[in-house]
Amino acid sequence: MIGIVIVSHSKQLALGVRELAAQMVQGQVPIAVAAGIEDPENPLGTDPIQVYEAIASVFSDDGVLVLMDLGSALLSAEMAIEFLPEAQQQKVYLCEAPLVEGAIAAVVAAAAGRDIHQVMAEARGALLAKATQLGVSPLSVVSHNTPTTNGESPTPEIRLIVSNRLGLHARPAAQFVATAARFQSQILVQNLTRNTELVRGDSINQVTTLGVRQGHELVITATGSDADEALAALQALFANNFGEDNVALNSPPAFHHKVTPATHGELLGIAASAGVAIAPIVHYQPTHISIREYHVDDPEPEWQRVQAAIHTARQEIQAVFSQASIQIGDAEAAIFDAQLLFLEDPVLLEAAKERILEHHLNAEAAWQAVVDEVATSYHTLEDSYLQERVDDVVDVGQRVLRLLAGNAAAKVHLDEPAILVATDLTPSDTAGLDPTKVLGICTTSGSATSHSAIIARTLGIPAVLGVDAQVLHLADGTVMALDGESGRAWVEPELHILDLLSAKQSAWQTAQQEARATAHQPAITRDRRQVSVFANIGSISDVQVAVASGAQGVGLLRTEFLYLDRTSAPTEEEQLEVYQAIAQVLDNRPLIIRTLDVGGDKPLPYLRVGLREANPFLGSRGIRFCLDHLDLFKTQLRAILRASVGHQIKIMLPMIATVTEVRAAKTILGEVQRELNQAGIPFDAAMKVGIMVEVPSAVAIADQLAAEVDFFSIGTNDLSQYVMASDRTNPRVANLVDALHPAVLRMVQQTIQAANAAGISVGLCGELAADTLATPILLGLGLDELSVNPQSIPGVKQAIARLSIVECEAIVASALQQDSAVHVRELISTSVTPPA
Repeated sequence: MIGIVIVSHSKQLALGVRELAAQMVQGQVPIAVAAGIEDPENPLGTDPIQVYEAIASVFSDDGVLVLMDLGSALLSAEMAIEFLPEAQQQKVYLCEAPLVEGAIAAVVAAAAGRDIHQVMAEARGALLAKATQLGVSPLSVVSHNTPTTNGESPTPEIRLIVSNRLGLHARPAAQFVATAARFQSQILVQNLTRNTELVRGDSINQVTTLGVRQGHELVITATGSDADEALAALQALFANNFGEDNVALNSPPAFHHKVTPATHGELLGIAASAGVAIAPIVHYQPTHISIREYHVDDPEPEWQRVQAAIHTARQEIQAVFSQASIQIGDAEAAIFDAQLLFLEDPVLLEAAKERILEHHLNAEAAWQAVVDEVATSYHTLEDSYLQERVDDVVDVGQRVLRLLAGNAAAKVHLDEPAILVATDLTPSDTAGLDPTKVLGICTTSGSATSHSAIIARTLGIPAVLGVDAQVLHLADGTVMALDGESGRAWVEPELHILDLLSAKQSAWQTAQQEARATAHQPAITRDRRQVSVFANIGSISDVQVAVASGAQGVGLLRTEFLYLDRTSAPTEEEQLEVYQAIAQVLDNRPLIIRTLDVGGDKPLPYLRVGLREANPFLGSRGIRFCLDHLDLFKTQLRAILRASVGHQIKIMLPMIATVTEVRAAKTILGEVQRELNQAGIPFDAAMKVGIMVEVPSAVAIADQLAAEVDFFSIGTNDLSQYVMASDRTNPRVANLVDALHPAVLRMVQQTIQAANAAGISVGLCGELAADTLATPILLGLGLDELSVNPQSIPGVKQAIARLSIVECEAIVASALQQDSAVHVRELISTSVTPPA
């Protein structure tokens, strides 16, 4: 495979070009970077040794293409070649092509298997597409030989209407060219809508010059021995929208770049929370806190002011957490756990204290300085997911600053329902919104993975983020329509837009009403198989919502909420009171209590573990943590056992990886039972014990584990990331963590088969259970119960009622043979038969 080297004065520029080029070919082509110099004061420059090392790292007998920006980059590249052995020097080519466009054209050509001279020609011609689009004639562009025809259309041919939102933009064009290059036949393409000439389908530059946009009609011809196969493969790309979501109003792409609006009044942004809103706008501007820095003679009162503000901030955040737990559930409300931990960060507190006590700074200035330092450290991280966490730092930092300044908390007050327009919203702002008044959110910044976006989705408030700043200049009361599924908004929308959106809104509302109407009925398939639908909860308020939503029981009580946001572990009596209260609300419905599952991303601040873990998700978490903290574990087991009297309570152990762990936990449970017997304290001696199956080793020995316990519950959230070896919080690999990947589905099937063979029940409590697209798969695999967040219960029950087990089993048989989660989703979408 040909290697590509990018030489630039700017390291950031080179890394950006490499990332863009790599995405075009999904990392198939080796790309190395030699950019910048190791001088913090003046990092711009090039280093011949760096260039030499970069060439060596991607060297191939097929050749290496070196692209450079300007000036000394060329000199450094020429010098670097001299360091190579003479035989290798002949296979390294310096290319004058433009850096960005040339790199993209080169990697696509290399991925298609072109030789080094063809790759270099493609790179040199990379400006042709841009020049054609702009209507100029660049002198530096190497012209391509455009195929000529004899006036008769070659056969066979296909005609297609392009449905991609942005047409054949860079990524789809790269897929098109890579597919065309796999075949021997000559493939030609013409944009009939723009009446272009025929161009070669295996040239990224020529395909891009066609200027293909959504709705354009193309004719694709192929001449050669495998012409039919080539056209079929290309047609499949278009049928599948090149792996992008459809552009229709009912299922538009989730993310896209901002582009110039195509219609009057249309704003394009980021699709962050699905749904339609049509209403007047109201601007929200948080109160600006202005501070001044000054010297204080007596610093001690200033430090006491900071401590008092932090104490009040902690109480406010805990109140936000409690309210958010009721409104959006504990899983999403846990976002505010991080804010509480931020207030307890000893490094931050010590830095603020030092500024006040040693430098005699006033409290406001000292606090602002340390918060700015933390925010800056987040901004410099390479991980974009972690960069976005700066929103939480700023949110909690501003809260304390507001308290120090004596300002009242800013709140969103709306007299009438409206769409909220703002530069951005903090997680706290968003959590406090009333969905009956805030019908939609439109901001000029933010991302779909931010905590504010997550909260908006959970509240069911449609949101479009990252729109053009012109929206901030609109007058309050201006009518806006937005579609949070497509990431579009319209200012004073035209009638046909309103009609489309109103129809979509009505369809969604009708579906919700139908789901709520049947929520309290059993979930029974069309061929009369009943499936239990339980709730995942994390508080007393959650269980009330669950019962109101039609839950047949609780499949997962996350007990972590009892242990977090406090300075010591909960007592036995505190836990007993909560477990009994939840069981009381359930009124003899099943209640599965999962023992403490901390560690990983959920540390307990008051338990100081001696060794900091480099990989906490692979460290002391779940049952491992409990077995290392027996006092904590036994206290919880006592409380659960005591609460079991007169209720249908079961106990579930998390993160089980070995039979030894199960037996150790059962031994401790036996000890607690004997202690309660000796004390004359009643409990349910027949209480069932189950485990979470969320570690690959548990699947591998599921038959052995099934002999030890009464039930399995499959946790697909962790199982997916462990099976795929991908951190679901890392955006670079998060797309791999899909529970519908056949590798994960086979694990689920193996677990269910082991449970069935042992005669024990098996449920699933991961996020997959709430995805109604996945319902046919889960039923077809043979699960006895699904446990979902309370808000999803009506929709899941409705999905079950539309299916038959026979139909689902057929879908599963085919799904397990697919090669990707994308293909599994396509299969489900095309296989489910609508109800008669």
